[in-house]
Amino acid sequence: MLNRLSIRNIVLIEALDLDFARGLGVLTGETGAGKSILLDALGLVIGNRADSGLVRAGEGRATVTASFEFPQLPAHVRAVLDDADIDIEPGEPLILKRQLKADGGSRAFLNDQPVGVALLREIAPALVEIHGQHDDRGLVNSKGHRALLDRFAGGDVAGVEAAWKTWRSAQNALDAARAQVAKAAEDQDLLLAHLAELDALSPLEGEEEELAEARAGMQKGEKLSDDLVALQHLWTGSDSALATLRGASRRLDRIAGEHPLLAEALEALDRAVIEASEAEDRLDHAAEALAFDPDELDRIETRLFDLRAAARKQGCQVDDLPEKMREMRSALDAIEGGEEHVAGLERSAQKAALVYREQAEALHDLRRSAAKRLDKAVAAELAPLKLDAARFQTSVIRLPEERWGAQGMDAVEFLISTNPGADFAPLAKIASGGELSRFILALKVALAEEGGAATVIFDEIDRGVGGAVASAIGERLARLASEGQLLAVTHSPQVAARGRRHYMIAKSSEGTVTRTSVALLDEGERKEEIARMLSGAEVTAEARAQADRLLEGV
Repeated sequence: MLNRLSIRNIVLIEALDLDFARGLGVLTGETGAGKSILLDALGLVIGNRADSGLVRAGEGRATVTASFEFPQLPAHVRAVLDDADIDIEPGEPLILKRQLKADGGSRAFLNDQPVGVALLREIAPALVEIHGQHDDRGLVNSKGHRALLDRFAGGDVAGVEAAWKTWRSAQNALDAARAQVAKAAEDQDLLLAHLAELDALSPLEGEEEELAEARAGMQKGEKLSDDLVALQHLWTGSDSALATLRGASRRLDRIAGEHPLLAEALEALDRAVIEASEAEDRLDHAAEALAFDPDELDRIETRLFDLRAAARKQGCQVDDLPEKMREMRSALDAIEGGEEHVAGLERSAQKAALVYREQAEALHDLRRSAAKRLDKAVAAELAPLKLDAARFQTSVIRLPEERWGAQGMDAVEFLISTNPGADFAPLAKIASGGELSRFILALKVALAEEGGAATVIFDEIDRGVGGAVASAIGERLARLASEGQLLAVTHSPQVAARGRRHYMIAKSSEGTVTRTSVALLDEGERKEEIARMLSGAEVTAEARAQADRLLEGV
């Protein structure tokens, strides 16, 4: 609920701090005292358009702060704050602040964190609902009528939504499969031709790298062939360097025992023979690796050319050609087995559609039944509110299939007829602001609405009525406020007497300076204000006695 409202430099309000409580709070005062300023200030803090004209004359900036307390944040508010990465601890108040500059522009804050005004507007429906002379939100907005009727009816909207999602998912899968088969069929001849070419080529993963390395080796071998031949001559044959070393080693071996130095020489010569033998092995291996075969080189280069040409044709890398072949085979398989797959998906989609239709039909029937009960309940409220000639109708219209959705197959709208014989029209089209507010009150009583705004405000709902009608309005406002918080701006003493808290709005002037103030009245002050409302400018003893009777009667 709204527990505190602080206003600084808004029009005639210099500084104002108001505390609110649960139940019905009433705001009264002389005409022109500034009751609308309070609503303008509250509208500003919940995201209404900023108007620099609201800034008090001579001031550079105006500020409005509203504090809301909840045992638990409404789910919609929690979701919006989570999306905005704003963390509110359990039990922590929700503090909205709006600053308005005299030269234009405004800033918004939520618990001292800067936020966009759009965020305030997004959470506002869960915080404050204002019904007045120019109401265009809340119950007037037909977009919310279906949800209100569903809460009244107790329908299984969640089950319909789940069935809708299942049907949409099955239908989307069917559409995708049909599109895939159709596209594959169009490309079948081309796919077969491309697959035949690749089958003939038989590309292997990693083949390009192996061929490139082999070609590079052969190209090096061609360049080094003369040197390799010369080296082979040096290392082979009876007169080669290695043969000479080996012969020297054998001869030295026969005489090495004659002197220690000869033995050391033999060891060194043996090491040289070993190293030379290893060098010979390396040369042999290098010759094999760098063997230059013109025919083989030509084959490798032709293979590389064919592979790369195929990759360019398919728009991929050479190593991706095997995967391309698998995709082509899969597409061709889809053509061959596609109809059977599509037939299975069709059966699933038809089953899901049937489940949705059955649940949506049941919800449709429930809505129509609940609409009649709601119409009867609202009708019972109209006469006491001086709307005897008015009629109320909940329109439940079955939509064409292309407009069905997660909420079912119906469009729901509250319609009214204010005069005998007049056609029904949308609630938003009603001409009289006072009638509109009373219709909304009748609807709220009939709906016993749950899940609405934390704070509901009625602005001059009693305009143009008095006596028994005003008393009926006050009784219904008090009943609605019994489980929450409701504020009523009123000129009716019958309504004012029902309030648990009574605030009086007054305007005063000192020289050229005019100020609006708001005071919470005690019991004595409250009786005096109700007496003023009853008698006018001069409060009489009879008015005070009547005020006592009104207060005692509640």
